[in-house]
Formats: sequence, C-alpha cells, structure tokens
Amino acid sequence: MAKERETAGATTAVRPPGLRRDAIGLREVLFQSITDMAPGAAIAASIPAGAAYAGGALPLAVLFALIACLLSASCVGVLARELPAAGSLATYAARGLHPAIGFLVAWGYVLVGALISPLVLLQLGFTVASTINSEWHGYPANLWWPWAVLGALIVLAAGYYGVQTSARLGTLLGAFEILVFVVLGAFLIVHAGSHNTWSVFGTSHTPSAYHGITGVFAGSVFTILAFGGFEGAAPLAEEARDPRRTVQRAVLIATLGIGVLYVFTTYAVDVAFGPGKFAGFTASGAASWVGIARALYGLFWFFVFLAIVNSTIANANAGVNVSSRTAYAMGRIGAFPHFLARVHHKHSSPVIAIFATFVVTIAVTLGLGFAYTPVTAFAMVGTGLVIVLAAIYIVINAACIGFFAKRRRGWNPLLHLVIPVLGIAAFVPAWLAAAGIKAFSFVTPLTAPSSYMGPGVAGFMVVGIGYLIYLYARHPSRVTEVGLVHLDDAEIAGE
Repeated sequence: MAKERETAGATTAVRPPGLRRDAIGLREVLFQSITDMAPGAAIAASIPAGAAYAGGALPLAVLFALIACLLSASCVGVLARELPAAGSLATYAARGLHPAIGFLVAWGYVLVGALISPLVLLQLGFTVASTINSEWHGYPANLWWPWAVLGALIVLAAGYYGVQTSARLGTLLGAFEILVFVVLGAFLIVHAGSHNTWSVFGTSHTPSAYHGITGVFAGSVFTILAFGGFEGAAPLAEEARDPRRTVQRAVLIATLGIGVLYVFTTYAVDVAFGPGKFAGFTASGAASWVGIARALYGLFWFFVFLAIVNSTIANANAGVNVSSRTAYAMGRIGAFPHFLARVHHKHSSPVIAIFATFVVTIAVTLGLGFAYTPVTAFAMVGTGLVIVLAAIYIVINAACIGFFAKRRRGWNPLLHLVIPVLGIAAFVPAWLAAAGIKAFSFVTPLTAPSSYMGPGVAGFMVVGIGYLIYLYARHPSRVTEVGLVHLDDAEIAGE
C-alpha cells in the first residue's frame, strides 16, 4: 500500500498543470452564458438584422428562437449534470452518439468560439465609429478598425490573467447592459401608448418580399444568433464549484432570463418604432436603438451606447473562454495539437489557446471588414455562426437521446426523448435558411454575401473530416478519448 501511495504521489507530482479547480461559482458561471449571448449587442444588432426578413413580426421570431433554445438548453443541462467537462458539447456528442461525431462537434465549436469575437468586435468598430462621427463630423465614419483591435487586446488581457478575471469582467459588463435595456424598453412601451399591440406576435406585419411564416423563419436566423452561447457555461465545468449543479442551473436560467429580455425589448422597440415600417430598422443610424434613444430621451443614448460597447467586449471575452477551453480539452488528449493544452504557470489560463484565438480574431475581423464593410462582415460572420451553432444544437439534442437511452438508468421520456425531438424540429428551419438549402417551401435562403457562408462552413467541416480520417488512421485512441475528457484519472480507472 505504501508503495502504491508513493507511486500515486509521484504521478501527481509530474502531472502537467491544468485549469484552476473551484475557481468560480454560480454567479460567474451564469454570466459566462449571459455574456456569451451578448444581450446588449444582440438587442442592438443581431436581432435587428432579422427585421429585414420578419419586419414587424420580429417579436414572433424571437419567441420562436426562445422556445427552440429552451428545448436545447434542457438537453445541455441534463448532459452537463452527468458529464462536467471543459470539452462540454464535444464530450456530450461523443458519449451520446459516437466519438467521431464528438470530434466534429469540437471542430465546429472551436470555429464558433473563434467567430464570436470577430462578430462583436466588428459591431464594436462600426458602432463606435458611427457614434463619434454623429457627434464630431470630422471623425471618419469608416475608421472603425482601431476600436475593434482595442477590444481584442482588452479581451486578450482578461483571458491571460485567468478565468476569475475574465468571469468577473463578464459579470460587471453583463449586469450593466441588461439594466440599461430594461429601463429603455420600459420607456418605449410607455411612449408607444395606444400603439401597443399583440399583432406583432403574428405574421401580419411581415414585409411583402418575405410574407407570412417565411419571413419569420428567415428572421429567426438572426434571432437564434442572439441566443447563441446560452450553453457557454458548459466549457467552464472544470473550473466551477459543484459543476454538476452549477452548469445546469446557469444554462437554463440564462436562456430563460435573457430570452424574456429579448422578447420584451424587441416588442418595445417594435411598437415604439411602428410595426408597419419595422423592416427598415437597423443596427446603426436614426433607425436604431441608439437613434431612438437619442431622439426621444436626449443624453440617455449615451448609456445605450455604453451598454452596446460593454456587451461587445463581454461577448468577445466569453467567446475566447469557450474557444480556448474547447481547444485546451482537445489538445490535452492529442485530438488537437498538444501545445494548445499548455496553461500559464501562475494564472492557470490556457494561454496558447487564448493567443491562437486572438490571432484568428484579428485576421477574420480585419480581413472581412476591409474586404466588404464592417456591417456586411457582421452579417456574414453571424450567418456562419448560425449554420454551425444550429447544427451543433441539433446534434446535442440527438446526443441527449442517445446518452440516456444507452444508460437506461434514470430514463425520463419527457426530458430525454420528447424535448430533444422537439428541439431538433425547432432548429431545422433556421439551419436550412442560413445554409441556403430550400428543402421546404417556407424556407427562404439568405442573399449574398451572407449566402457565401454556407459553402465556407462546409469547406471548414470537410477539412475537419479529413483530419478525423487522419487521426483514425494514425492515432485512433485520440478520437475515442474525446468522450473521456471530462473524467479525472480516478474515474477513468473505475470505468
């Protein structure tokens, strides 16, 4: 026994450093999901991007997205309770379906994390530039890129100093942006007065080009984008206290709470602006949240502006957390390059993965922003995110069925079959619209250049499949271990 303990102690001594355990509690984990959804940025830009398709029926598209994401949040929650993992969704897919599918989910999820930061940093750039230009006309409205780079550097610093720093930053920024939009939403509902109407939850206000339910489904591409990241708490499982309870609660509370906020604020701005002309509502200028706040409430626009800026930085920070933890978990088992699993000796942050995410963020932000415009690039990146996220959510719903069907113990027909099936059905139309696949008459593919993202994402996944084939041929155990990345050594030995 003494020899065994001595051996175990030696093993522990040489074990490479990992993520910091028990570093954050429910509050920080909850705000990881909240800021990964970026409520302020989503209210101001992601959701309004759907107005061109859904028009005054945009609140219905938001409600549709809320229901779809709640169904998937239930599946993520029950899987997170069973499989607390930095690998999160990849681990769930590997254990519920197949290790190869888990690997491809990890491949896609790293792309999601890498695209979240460019998405919101593009928004940060064009929002700050246009706002400064409206106040001081001498400032060029197209000088957006320094602000995007500055935001990326702030997020890089927060990630470098560890999960406690980045999570606390997200908590502070997230609380501020929610407060500002709740107050403004209440003001707008009062301002609308007799124009308040339940008709915005129907299809009568959709534009002629996307009339009826077609417009609602097309608009839901961008409303689902607003919910993207509700599962963002899951990759922090290895750093959270009591992760089996904490992560599940955080995912469900964030999805429901921010979903109600989205419905409330979208309704408020719709009835205040006018449902009949809401198809012209945008992310910047007079027909935007900042524009309305400036016209109706004077200096209150500045708080809205600050909330949007805060939200973009908080969301970029959350995206780096997701991407770096997934890359770390896959690097730890050799499914991704091993150097991604290196952590800082003092801050216990996956520093190499964080720097890699930073490089990708700068490349995508500046590359697409200069090739098109930052607003157009925002729509393109958002479309790419929805293609990947909706597909991953569909897979995770299926993994929930597979995991509990295999285990049989604790099988609940509602939680482990009915809800996942409904979740799959709810995400299919938005995924088809974003991917440009007109499989049903009610699906309207998006227009160029957003439509370019379908082939682009497909190409990225083809590369992932090629790498998967290589791993199976040379290192098959690395694929199998995707399903084990949540387990401590003792748990592995016991299975």
